[in-house]
Amino acid sequence: MIENLIYTISKENHTKDTLFDILTSNPQIKFVSLVGVDLSGNDTDEKIPVKLFLDDIESFLHGVAVQTDGSSVVLPEIATLHDAKVDMIADLNCNWFIDYNFDNIDEITGNPIGTLKIPCFLHHNNKPVDSRYILKSSIDTFKKSLNELIEKNPSALKSIGIAPNDIDEILITSATELEFWVKTPDDVANIEALSASQDLQEHYWTKTKGDVRTALEQTLILMDKYGFEPEMGHKEVGGVRAKLDSDGSYNHIMEQLEIDWKFSSALQAADNELFIKSLVQETYRRYGLEVTFMAKPIDNVAGSGMHVHLGISAKLKNGKIVNLFHVPKDHFLSEIGYGALMGMLNNYEIMNPFISSTNNALKRLKPGFEAPICTVTSLGESPENPSRNRTILIGLVRDLESPLATRFELRSPNPHSNTYLTMAVSYLAMLDGVIYALENNKTQDELLAELSKKPGEKFDYLRVDRAYRSELDVFEHYTEEERETLFGKAPATIYENLKQLDDYKEKLEILKRNPIFTDKIINSFRIGTISRWATEIEHRVINKFLSQVRESKMLHDPYLASDLDITNWSEISKLRIYIMKDSLTEKSLFSRLKDAFAKSNYELASELYIELEEKMETLRNLYSNYEKNLLDI
Repeated sequence: MIENLIYTISKENHTKDTLFDILTSNPQIKFVSLVGVDLSGNDTDEKIPVKLFLDDIESFLHGVAVQTDGSSVVLPEIATLHDAKVDMIADLNCNWFIDYNFDNIDEITGNPIGTLKIPCFLHHNNKPVDSRYILKSSIDTFKKSLNELIEKNPSALKSIGIAPNDIDEILITSATELEFWVKTPDDVANIEALSASQDLQEHYWTKTKGDVRTALEQTLILMDKYGFEPEMGHKEVGGVRAKLDSDGSYNHIMEQLEIDWKFSSALQAADNELFIKSLVQETYRRYGLEVTFMAKPIDNVAGSGMHVHLGISAKLKNGKIVNLFHVPKDHFLSEIGYGALMGMLNNYEIMNPFISSTNNALKRLKPGFEAPICTVTSLGESPENPSRNRTILIGLVRDLESPLATRFELRSPNPHSNTYLTMAVSYLAMLDGVIYALENNKTQDELLAELSKKPGEKFDYLRVDRAYRSELDVFEHYTEEERETLFGKAPATIYENLKQLDDYKEKLEILKRNPIFTDKIINSFRIGTISRWATEIEHRVINKFLSQVRESKMLHDPYLASDLDITNWSEISKLRIYIMKDSLTEKSLFSRLKDAFAKSNYELASELYIELEEKMETLRNLYSNYEKNLLDI
């Protein structure tokens, strides 16, 4: 069935006559959906019958907007209740995908019914306000600025071996990886079993089995049909062994997987990732399996990352593609490459709020789980020996045999990160570092020395009190105090993360080099993020913890218990009361946290939430030890 379907309509085919031919000759495509992405990364899905689309195709192709209610998207203080109309304008310069519903078969053709997904831009009062346009404008800003810098500072290309007049076009190449957990619906995680399996490395790169294997293979086959060029799919570090039923099928499935695919231009790469997530969920659902893209779905077990790869190349007038980061073996990077890396490291405080914008995202960024915990990079022991240090924030991916593969890997994003904003802030931060390197005629040696600085060493760009490079295991080699002294303290809550936008207000000008990245957009993002954080803590986290506290019940027989059982239970009981039970004279930790949110006292809420997480961790450990000492439960 899938062999006879059309999956992608490339930008070359976005003409009236071609689209009319494609849609009339593929009657299984019944709907058209405009896909806009708000500031929280949510995508819209408005189904329009194909007949209406074809009747008004001229309007769609010439920028006439489809209107939607702004209350359905996250644009606080932009699309307000008294001014909520948002226009959706089709993007003609990207691939359009057909999303097939394999559960709904067209009676005439026998094919699954499809919806043509058209990425669009969201406009409010004739101004773009969406994540896709912010990325598009950021890339335009980067390209224009880099071209101007190269013209003024041609010596910056000497290490690459080209001249400014050799360049026809600057190319921005990006890619993402996708990790996710898959499980049997309603199964509850056994955290201790998962943690032990992870420590024993029982699952990393092992063979998938049963429906998990079939769904993974089907996903990769479909990705190929859509032109995503999948490179691999494999098990990740997390998971436990499934159980085999008497009928030969597996149940109690709980596994972590990863899929990778080929790079593209930045905006297309973000569009691809958005569609692939939906493809993954729907494919696994057809096999009775549930997929979660949460950054940290299970405490004390590996979370899911979505590493973002960032590159810059130049198409020359002779048709050759040259990587603007790559140089021969005498150095790690070109001047442009060093500057770009330093730009991200020096400005990560204003990047991070847009990347780790959910409570769950910050829970993933903990020591020991191959997720970055501080602002640091790794280059390698020498240019001839590239690094693949997996404990740092930004890695240099470099293959001496494949110059075009040289790029940066940003390891902090997760599958719920807004990929459009992640890439936008990354390239704008890169641009700041490139401006510093080229306008000051910095040599590769000078830039490498500054990047490799020790705390207290003064240079012109990077902070005096910080280090930015380590070739060691950041988790194991340094204590927490040493890490914070060398590389800075990471935010523990969404409030602390957003506060960096105030603490480093002068750096926001770096983002505002993109004329679309205005104070109004930044403020709207901030309001939406803090509101989502408060709602999640109040209505999800506290309710989850409430169940855990109530489930931590007394299990021992008072007449048969040992003195240790009684002592353990006494500590647990006191902690349960402190966390959740109010009295006439004293409020519980839950109630004080809710009160702080009700009064919009986010600083206090942040402090109380940190305490709550610590108390819940203590409670879980105490209760686990208490259970293990009982003979009969």
